[in-house]
Amino acid sequence: MSQPRKYADRAQQQAAYRVRCAAALRSQRQAKGLPALPPIPAMPGSARWRAAAKMAHDLLDTVCNEMRAYADDRSQQWQESERAEEFEERLGGIEDARDTLSEYC
Repeated sequence: MSQPRKYADRAQQQAAYRVRCAAALRSQRQAKGLPALPPIPAMPGSARWRAAAKMAHDLLDTVCNEMRAYADDRSQQWQESERAEEFEERLGGIEDARDTLSEYC
């Protein structure tokens, strides 16, 4: 006895597969704490640019939080080292970029 068809044709089957793949990718990104994918390119320019700037801000905010947590987890000896100073300079540059973007968003 054969199984009943779930989809009327191959096109519907492929469409359902694409939807399942997109949902799986979206859930993986959310589980990792990553921001959503960029909006569609058919959006008007200023709205699309604002959305892209917001995404960049969210990503930089994630990087800042992770870097700050990394630095806080290091030993006191590491925090007083030259490498920690270089790390803080890089973190400061990223925080400046994030703050600049927050004015635009």
